[in-house]
Amino acid sequence: MRLLLIEDDEETGNAVVGALRARGHAVDWETDGHGGLTRAATGGYELLVVDRMLPGIDGLSLVSDLRSRQIAAPVLLLTALGSVGDRVEGLEGGADDYLVKPFAIAELMARVEALQRRSAGPPNILSLGDLVLDRLARTVRRGATAIELIPREFQLLELLMLNAPAALTRLMLLETVWKFRFDPGRNLVESHISRLRAKIDRGGDPPLIHTVRGEGYAAWSE
Repeated sequence: MRLLLIEDDEETGNAVVGALRARGHAVDWETDGHGGLTRAATGGYELLVVDRMLPGIDGLSLVSDLRSRQIAAPVLLLTALGSVGDRVEGLEGGADDYLVKPFAIAELMARVEALQRRSAGPPNILSLGDLVLDRLARTVRRGATAIELIPREFQLLELLMLNAPAALTRLMLLETVWKFRFDPGRNLVESHISRLRAKIDRGGDPPLIHTVRGEGYAAWSE
């Protein structure tokens, strides 16, 4: 995938560029808003990673300008401003996702690749080992056994399978499944993961839903 990073902090930029290139992505890097806007508007990029606080033109204005030109490449906005209002402002301004600094490179990579899959249009049938999820029929089977899931459980499993084997943080799950832009301080994720595991990983079958210490939850087949 061809990406453009617009970030004025050298340490952050080097870390992000290195991680993206290590995953096989082609990355260009601009360090100010004017140069970033010019490149983004003419470069044919598949995804943009944009810092909110940029010299010249701030990230929100840059994204708004691109959207006014009908440039629809997904945008991941990076910022040190982490309040709910700041996040809402960023998303309403045209960004597709929002990541607060300081962040783990693993989470940035997961969000970039999730945006890539979303823009490409994910398949209707997802499979992981002997687990099959039909996104259109809204059915789940493990081997020959049909599994009944409530809507939240289905959404949670679907998200984990779409991002497998990447780990998703608790906040990412809250944002996507429950549409919360903040941590409500309840065990919503933990309780749903527990119930989902009880339905999916049963009868001595190899576990498919895993806790990744310090990162979140992931789905993979061992």
